[in-house]
Amino acid sequence: MPVTPSGASPSRRPTREEVAAAHGDLLPDLIAPGLKVLFCGINPSLYSAAVGHHFARPGNRFWPALHAAGFTDRRLRPEEQRLLLDRGLGITNLAGRATAAADELTTDELISGAGQLEAKVRLYRPAFVAVLGVTAYRSALGRRQATPGRQADRLAEACLWVLPNPSGLNAHYQLPDLARSFAELRRAVGLPDARQDGPDPPAG
Repeated sequence: MPVTPSGASPSRRPTREEVAAAHGDLLPDLIAPGLKVLFCGINPSLYSAAVGHHFARPGNRFWPALHAAGFTDRRLRPEEQRLLLDRGLGITNLAGRATAAADELTTDELISGAGQLEAKVRLYRPAFVAVLGVTAYRSALGRRQATPGRQADRLAEACLWVLPNPSGLNAHYQLPDLARSFAELRRAVGLPDARQDGPDPPAG
């Protein structure tokens, strides 16, 4: 079987039955103490839960945006997610259970998830927490007027940032828009551009 540059074997595509059977499954966090950024998705897709990797659903633009913003030196595959820890990056979710769509989650689940996220942040102490999706952030944190970007609030001493949802269903943001938003966060964190094949995306 071919391998990626990290040595990880590419995930096989799950069957339709395997994806459907992942409903309600949990996806373990990718987390470690002292991260520079803990990215927080809304909840795992069925596809991600089926293969066991974050943002694995075809069409999700998290991994391309991460590279285009200079967080990684190349576009990582979902099965290479552990390489993020070497860059001080991690991934968690507001809600743990996998669903076919985020709108299956209740507001109570998101609020409860925000409490669990705060507990993780107190334990692992990342410098920044970046929530991927302003609508979910507003519901979970009770900040109805929040807009993308750096937030005035903190979460257990971590700086809070809101990024656009990288789901392919989010037509309001194309990949260049996502790259600019992600790059703004990277610059705020103080991480250098890890890419070797292009300039830093312009601000704004």
